[in-house]
Amino acid sequence: MREPSPEYPAAQDHFTQGSEGREAANLPAMSRRSRRGIEGRTAAVSAPVPPVQPPAGFAESLRQDNPSLVWEDEAGYAAETGLAAEQPDAPDWSSVIAGEPETRATARRRASFLDTQTARIPATRGFRGLLSSMGIRMSPSESEQAERRDIRAVSQHWPGPRTISVVNGKGGANKTPTTVMLAAVFARNGGGPVLAWDNNETRGTLGWRTEQGPHDSTVMDLLPNTGNLLSPSAQSALLARFVHHQTEDKFDVLRSKPDVLASEQKITMADFDALHEVASKYFRLNLVDSGNDESAERWLRMIHHTDQLVIATTTVEEHAEAGALLLEALQERGGMFAELATNAVVIVSQSDRNGTDAQVRGVARGFEPLARATVTIPYDAALRKGQIRYGSLRPATQRAWLAAAAAVAEGLSAS
Repeated sequence: MREPSPEYPAAQDHFTQGSEGREAANLPAMSRRSRRGIEGRTAAVSAPVPPVQPPAGFAESLRQDNPSLVWEDEAGYAAETGLAAEQPDAPDWSSVIAGEPETRATARRRASFLDTQTARIPATRGFRGLLSSMGIRMSPSESEQAERRDIRAVSQHWPGPRTISVVNGKGGANKTPTTVMLAAVFARNGGGPVLAWDNNETRGTLGWRTEQGPHDSTVMDLLPNTGNLLSPSAQSALLARFVHHQTEDKFDVLRSKPDVLASEQKITMADFDALHEVASKYFRLNLVDSGNDESAERWLRMIHHTDQLVIATTTVEEHAEAGALLLEALQERGGMFAELATNAVVIVSQSDRNGTDAQVRGVARGFEPLARATVTIPYDAALRKGQIRYGSLRPATQRAWLAAAAAVAEGLSAS
């Protein structure tokens, strides 16, 4: 430690007053390190001195030669020596000396040993990913970071079940592929039970476009069993008798019965409520593939239970116009219908093998004044016919569906 000298008279007086203050207070004996820290603070209580202006470099030299002088509260010491305080809320040391337990506990508060920062994952895609795999850790590119944000969005679990309804009053507008792909993205990333539900009374094709389980049950088989499934003793495994599990994409399908007339599978509002209660009990996320009749009881009740509305459309003009008219009609009804329309997500799929990007973007721009978000999906032959599986899509199409599901998830988080 630097000895007091005529070169530093102010500092020498300060330390002397600190010692006298300690003796006047009858403080118990303590270590040299702690005593010096307390002495300086006691002086501020028992015999305040006018602020002084130390020579240039004085504070830094004290810190280097004797760190114990600043001890636990650098801000308090700096205030005594006339230096700028480094901590804005320095504790009141007079109460510490007086022995107030609460203030003393605050003064002794320590930093946590736990590291709460999230570990950074290096790049896994492209050239950056190649370098990372060779041991040269590279940060992910902007596109990879965006993909990670979308994956995180669709991986969330919300407090309570959520219902997503995929609608368009025109047949062939890509409602069923949209339902399947959203269910696949949510199930593959978020885990937990996800249901795709065919709410179409006129030849719904969701069961045709997905994998069939070891039975041929439909929504009409589930309906008379809703009471048993809602009983306290019911087990979730019993639902496997009525839904069809998708072994690759990890979601379940509740089929309609397309081989009978609509009159033979009529679902009333009360029926839909019972079915929805079962779905909400056993699944965290329900995606409903709707029919084309917007006046049907099952369609109207579906809207009542909807948390997030999705307008599915292709680049065909009639499909886009039908979707826009539906949004406008919901807006005119006001209330919860207007809220659903305002918060809707429009997913525009390119239906023409020879279609252009400008064409699909043009349709999406037309929906921007009507909905919260619009997302475009490129043409992919794997979506045109047969059973739909996420793994059969091209990488660009998979990425587009991930972005679409992330846009939908944003609305679920707010509901």
